Amino acid sequence: MKKIRNFCIIAHIDHGKSTLADRLLEFTHTITDREKKDQLLDSMDLERERGITIKSHAIQMEYMYKGENYILNLIDTPGHVDFSYEVSRSIAACEGALLIVDAAQSIQAQTISNLYLALENDLEIIPILNKVDLPSANPEEVSDDIVNLLGCKLDDIIHASGKTGFGVEAILEAIIERIPHPKGNEDEPLQALIFDSVYNSFRGIETYFKVLNGVIKKGQKIKFLATGKEYFAEEVGTLKLTQVKKDAVKAGDVGYLISGIKVAKEVKVGDTITDALNPTTKPIAGFEDVKPMVFAGIYPVDTEDYEELRNSMEKLQLNDASLVYVPESSAALGFGFRCGFLGMLHMEIIQERLEREFDMTVITTVPNVSYNAYIKKDPTKAIVVNNPTDLPDPSRIDRVEEPFIKATIITKSEFVGNIMTLCIEKRGLIKNQSYLTTERVELIFEMPLAEIVFDFYDRLKTVSKGYASFDYHPIGMRQSNLVKVDILLNSQTVDALSSLMHQDNAQSIGKKMCEKLRQLIPRQQFDIPIQAAIGAKIISRETIKALRKDVTAKCYGGDISRKRKLLEKQKKGKKRMRMVGNVEIPQEAFMAVLKLND
Repeated sequence: MKKIRNFCIIAHIDHGKSTLADRLLEFTHTITDREKKDQLLDSMDLERERGITIKSHAIQMEYMYKGENYILNLIDTPGHVDFSYEVSRSIAACEGALLIVDAAQSIQAQTISNLYLALENDLEIIPILNKVDLPSANPEEVSDDIVNLLGCKLDDIIHASGKTGFGVEAILEAIIERIPHPKGNEDEPLQALIFDSVYNSFRGIETYFKVLNGVIKKGQKIKFLATGKEYFAEEVGTLKLTQVKKDAVKAGDVGYLISGIKVAKEVKVGDTITDALNPTTKPIAGFEDVKPMVFAGIYPVDTEDYEELRNSMEKLQLNDASLVYVPESSAALGFGFRCGFLGMLHMEIIQERLEREFDMTVITTVPNVSYNAYIKKDPTKAIVVNNPTDLPDPSRIDRVEEPFIKATIITKSEFVGNIMTLCIEKRGLIKNQSYLTTERVELIFEMPLAEIVFDFYDRLKTVSKGYASFDYHPIGMRQSNLVKVDILLNSQTVDALSSLMHQDNAQSIGKKMCEKLRQLIPRQQFDIPIQAAIGAKIISRETIKALRKDVTAKCYGGDISRKRKLLEKQKKGKKRMRMVGNVEIPQEAFMAVLKLND
């Protein structure tokens, strides 16, 4: 066990984690020249296309140092704030972390929040200054920033370049010298922590774990503590580029387990695996339950695909433990699921993965956050409102509370004015403004989560020309003056387009939504009124004009009353059509609400 090192790579998005991981794999000869490719650990097509890491990836390397062979288990983690749950799970399986900082961009918001996550878990931090070969790099200044943040010595910072491979040897040396080996006992009862799982259609569910105490052997009878289920370990092994079968995985090591489990509900991330015959008495403290931030409905385009969608969601949840869903039904869309996501990018990725990995075409409704409503009869008991349609009647409501967040924005000093204007427009309150250097400012705001759900991140990048990093965490619920805005199409309420918003914004947003829908909904044979309403009060209206046939074309003379008679006859037909008419809503209409400012 003294020869094992478990570590992860943490950094802000785009600071070069995956590229550095590639260099480490090459340097330790874990991959052959033929297997080399950029972002090797990003196995999903989606990750490669977007250039972001979505899933944490574990891989084992072997390295000879001072004549002794060491086993290094590396976990590459995502950098985007929406995937911070992946990062927290990876950190729980490690003893050390490489904190990577871009020498050109310096410390960003996600660098700080990932660092705090690592420090909470008592990880040994190795600071690495990456991209030192860039012409825009500023190693001296950024090194000072790292020293101020970590309180380490200047000599502790390793200068490296993921692109050229400079400094990789020094990093491997630091991993072996500075990161402590895992502390565990092979003779104690088996205790292994599940930190990830993936569905394999041929072999059932593959579980990834880290052994804290004891040994897990092939053919052994094992037990999952949270579910109480028992299985046989058909195959165990370690994770290299492909899975490597072993007879046993011992304390301190990271490995995979296949036991023919077919039901997704039976594997819980954060659960403890133990020996069925000699079980451990204390389960490992797993991960805190994930708290979704954004809720949206996901419905199959064809109602008959509901069961297939349920199966796809179960398999996807195995691979992405931060996805939360419950069944729900909508008058407009039939049966589907109300899903909880960690953010807008997370929602987009889940929708893409359902389409790519499971061939499911889905309709996603307008995202919203979770509110607490209190009624006058019992003003102490909160009713959780995840869907605007669950909001009680306004006459019965005592008050409504919405979630607030503490947002940390790090930017260049020249963009402070633009960013403040944006945050105040989004009902934000500035709490602190501190200059990290003469050029870089940290702004701390308290603002409603609902305001950042839609287009906040995109607009922040626009007003700061891409030089702002953003990170947030929840700080609780606060009372707000909220109203429910309904959209009516042809006098029918479309529940999937309802949303809760602040009273001051309701009028303008209602108007924008009606205008946007008028552009997106195709014209029919009859007039379609689009209305926005608060309760019974209509606050905005647009009309999609009917497609008309020129019925007077054949009247080329004679009395005007002949033309009028034909037009009246057409009008009656249109009216009858409108009474029985059904308006189809395209998928773009549901998502258009997010891009009202475009």
